[in-house]
Amino acid sequence: MAYQETLDRLTRIPRDLLADDRIVLTMPTIRDDMRGTDSFSYINCIVAAEAELRVKVRIADDESFADVGDIVTNITAQRPH
Repeated sequence: MAYQETLDRLTRIPRDLLADDRIVLTMPTIRDDMRGTDSFSYINCIVAAEAELRVKVRIADDESFADVGDIVTNITAQRPH
């Protein structure tokens, strides 16, 4: 799965969970950039991403993500190309 496809699929998750179609994720997006999110909604997004993309995000990895680009890279590495 290519980076852009992963990013597009990840973008739909917070849009759906937060009912906000204005959310646009980019590779440099950080958690603080997303209005209306807190740690609970962030975890919900990660869990939804795991289910949607059939990947597993380790807690150690999750805590080290600096931005959406890190998440995309992690997920893309787990998916067949």
